[in-house]
Amino acid sequence: MTRLSTAVRGLVTALAALLLATLAPATAGAGTEPKAPEDFVALRRVDPTILQEIRYFTPHNFVGERVDGYKQPMCILTRPAAEALHHAQTKLLSQGYTLKVYDCYRPQRAVDHFVRWARDLDDQAMKDEFYPNVDKTRLFADGYIAEKSGHSRGSTVDLTIVRLPARPTRPYHPGEPLVPCFAPQDERFPDNSVDMGTGFDCFDTLSHTLDPRVQGEQRANRLLLKGTLEGLGFVNLAEEWWHYTYKPEPYPDTYFDFPVSSASLTGTD
Repeated sequence: MTRLSTAVRGLVTALAALLLATLAPATAGAGTEPKAPEDFVALRRVDPTILQEIRYFTPHNFVGERVDGYKQPMCILTRPAAEALHHAQTKLLSQGYTLKVYDCYRPQRAVDHFVRWARDLDDQAMKDEFYPNVDKTRLFADGYIAEKSGHSRGSTVDLTIVRLPARPTRPYHPGEPLVPCFAPQDERFPDNSVDMGTGFDCFDTLSHTLDPRVQGEQRANRLLLKGTLEGLGFVNLAEEWWHYTYKPEPYPDTYFDFPVSSASLTGTD
């Protein structure tokens, strides 16, 4: 009886140890997310007057669903980039305009989501709006999708200009008819932005900031955004009128993966 009891106790102990060993990594990782460095801030803490329409938190984007890593609809940036945007906002407010951001810091998991979507050639749900003239097989070759994004370094922002007083923008309803992003402003999905010639994230050469086909008021609006930001240290990506990176970047070689969430910030942001 004693030997049997000892054997049973030994078996129970071994099974308990095996169970703990199996569960320990999962338990240790549960609820644990990477945090942002201390010099990342919520833009609203630096300038609450800048409008925020974080598209990847919504289904109104080229993927057609909320993108991985966007836990809250908020703009997070390195502090130098956020403060430079504040100075740009001050200039624009005096002229009757406000900035509006579409995307700021973007976690690597969101970029990975884009890559998976781009490789799924059967998913064409948002083509009619965001890439009507681009074959999805060309998204990597043509530079629309990449496995790394400057947004993940924390100093890149996608943004536009809105004339004051800002009108509300109606929400997108999944499944509604889509209109090409380069259609005339009164035909494409409504946006309270000034007319930039295309919508945000329009996969088309008309989105190139200085495309010669974009003239008149549309070109003037692009140049207002460009001139305001470049005077404060931002550099435009020539292929996207909405895309600017603050230089010098505090993290030029680091691609972060903390979620877009106030919980990711180490301060009170």
